[in-house]
Amino acid sequence: MKFELIDSVLDLQRGQRIVAVKAVSLAEEYLADHFPTFPVLPGVFMLEALVEAAAWLVRDATDFASSVILLREARNVTYKSFVKPGNLLRLEVACRSLERGRSEFDGTGFCDRREVVKARFGLVHYSTGPGGEATAEADQRMIAAARAKWAYLRPRGSTAAPAGAGERRVTTTGA
Repeated sequence: MKFELIDSVLDLQRGQRIVAVKAVSLAEEYLADHFPTFPVLPGVFMLEALVEAAAWLVRDATDFASSVILLREARNVTYKSFVKPGNLLRLEVACRSLERGRSEFDGTGFCDRREVVKARFGLVHYSTGPGGEATAEADQRMIAAARAKWAYLRPRGSTAAPAGAGERRVTTTGA
C-alpha cells in the first residue's frame, strides 16, 4: 500500500529548502487502528511526510531525473507530541547535500508552531536502469506521474525545473 501524505507545497527554494503541509483527517483509514479510542498520526508517517517533502525537492532540483526516490537512512529521529485529526502538520526540510544518486536532509514537523517531529535523513535516487524497452517505459510513466502530481502540489507562481537543469551539489554548514 502506498500513501501520499503531502497535501500542498507552500514554499520552495530550489535545491535548498521546501515547506509542505499534511492535513490530518479522521477519514484516513490507518487512523481507525492507531489508536481506536485516541486516533493519532503514526510516528512513521510523520517521518514519511518529511521524506516525501524532501523527495519533491530532489525531483524539482534535478528536473525529475530519477524515477525512484527512497529513504536510505534516518538518524536522530525524535517525536515530541501527537498529531491528531484536525491538525495541520507543517513540514520544513532543508537540504544538506544533493549529489547524483543521493541526498541528505534535516527535517522538522510542526503543529501550531510546536515541534512534533525532527530528523536527519538520507535519500537514494535512481532510475530502474537498463532492462530493455519495458523498463524505460516504466521509468517514463513514473516520471510523468510525478510531474503531474507536482503540477498540483507545487507552490503557486513557481514553475517546474527547466529542462536539462541536471544535478548539482548543495552543501550547507552545520553539524
